[in-house]
Amino acid sequence: MTADTITAADSRINARWLIPVEPFGIVLEHQAVILRGSRIADVLSQSEADLKYRTRETVNLDRHVVMPGLINLHGHTAMSLFRGLADDLPLMTWLNDHIWPAEGKFVSEPFVLDGTRLAMAEMLRTGTTTFSDMYFFPEVTAQAAHDAGMRAQVCFPLMDMPTVWGSGPDEYLRKGAALIEQWQGDEYIMPAIGPHAPYTVSDQPLKDAVALAERTGAAIQLHLHETAFEIDEAMKATGSRPVTRMAELGVLGRNTQCVHMTQIDDSDLEQLVRSGAHIVHCPESNLKLASGLCPVQKLMDHGINVTIGTDGAASNNDLDLFGELKTAAMVAKVVAGDASALSAHRALELATLNGARALGREQELGSLVAGKLADLIAVDLSDPFLQPVYDPASHLVYSNHGRAVSHSWIHGVPQLQDGRLTRIDVPDLMLRVSEWRQQILS
Repeated sequence: MTADTITAADSRINARWLIPVEPFGIVLEHQAVILRGSRIADVLSQSEADLKYRTRETVNLDRHVVMPGLINLHGHTAMSLFRGLADDLPLMTWLNDHIWPAEGKFVSEPFVLDGTRLAMAEMLRTGTTTFSDMYFFPEVTAQAAHDAGMRAQVCFPLMDMPTVWGSGPDEYLRKGAALIEQWQGDEYIMPAIGPHAPYTVSDQPLKDAVALAERTGAAIQLHLHETAFEIDEAMKATGSRPVTRMAELGVLGRNTQCVHMTQIDDSDLEQLVRSGAHIVHCPESNLKLASGLCPVQKLMDHGINVTIGTDGAASNNDLDLFGELKTAAMVAKVVAGDASALSAHRALELATLNGARALGREQELGSLVAGKLADLIAVDLSDPFLQPVYDPASHLVYSNHGRAVSHSWIHGVPQLQDGRLTRIDVPDLMLRVSEWRQQILS
C-alpha cells in the first residue's frame, strides 16, 4: 500500500459491533465507519480501514454497537412541557377536559420553543436523530430543529376550529403553504401537512390539503383510526369508515403517513394496500390511553410500510424510542399470537429504514451505507443490565433503554459525545422548564 492509495477522510468510528440495517438482519464485528463531510464514505473492517484511510479524528467505541440514528415519525414535541399533567384518562376526556384547555391557555411561541428544545434534548440523548412533529407554531419548531442541527419533518396543523395558531382552515393552509415554501429542499427540515384527524377536519379543508400536497410534494400526516369510538362516530355521521372517507377524498397515497391505526378491518387493509400509505405505530401512547392495538405483523405481511413514533410526552410519557421498540415488539407478538412476530431486527428496521421510506428519503437515511447521510448513533453495551452479550440486536430491543446511547452524529456533526449534548445548553433549558412548570401549576 503506497501513500497515493491512502484516502483522506474526516472521521473514523471504530465499532465493536455494527448493525447496518442494510443488508437486513446482520451484525458485523470490529468495523469502521468512515465519514467525509456530511456523508458516510465507507463501511469496512477495521483492518481494511487501517490500510485504506487516514482520518483527522478516530473515535474508538470498543464496547458499543453502532447503527443508524433512530427516526421518531410521530410526536408533538412542545407537549413535553405537559408531561404528566393529565394521566390515566381515556383519549377524548384527556383531550377535551385537560389538554385542549391547557393548550388554549399556555401555548405560545416561547412555549413551543422551550418545549421543542426539551424534547430534542431527550430525543438526542436516547438515540433519535430525525423526528416528525405536528403542533402549533410549526415555524418555531422548524427553526429550533434547524438551529440545533437536528433533522425534522414539521407538519403544520390543520383543523376546522380556531386555535392559538390561526382562525380556521384558510389561515392554517395559508401559513402552511408559506412554511413549505420557506423550508422546501432544506437538508434538515422537511415541511409537511398535518390534518389533525377525520373528526376535526371537514371535507373541503382535506381536499385543499391534498391539492397543496400535490402542488408541493409535501407529505401528509394525520391521526387515523385511533379508537373504536372514532370509527363508531364516523359511521353514525357519514355511514363510512374514516379510511374509506380519506380514500375517497384522495388523502390516502404513497406520500401519506397514517398515525395509530388501531382499528383495522379487511376493507381498511385493502384500501391501505392499494394506496401505498405508510403506518406510524405508537404503541405506548395507544396502550396508555387504552386506544387499541395496531396489528403490525399483519400490516407488514401485506407489504405495508410500518414505522414507529412515540406520540407526545403528555400521552407516553417519554420520547425514548428504544423503549417504544421493546413495547412494539412485545405487543406485536400478542396481537399476532406468534412469538416470532416483529423480530428484533424487524423492530430496528421500523425505527430506521422504514421511517426513511415514509419520509421518501430511504436513499439518504435509515441505514449505514456508503454515500448516505452520516446520521448514526452508538449504544454502550457494557453496563450490567446488558450483559452478557450474545446478540446485540436482541439487546437493543429487549434489554436496552435509550440512556445507554453514548454518541450520535447528524449530517456528520457530533450531537452527543460520551452522553453529553454538544449543541443544547441543558442547564439554561432546565431553568426555563422550571419556570414553565411554576406558571402552569399556578
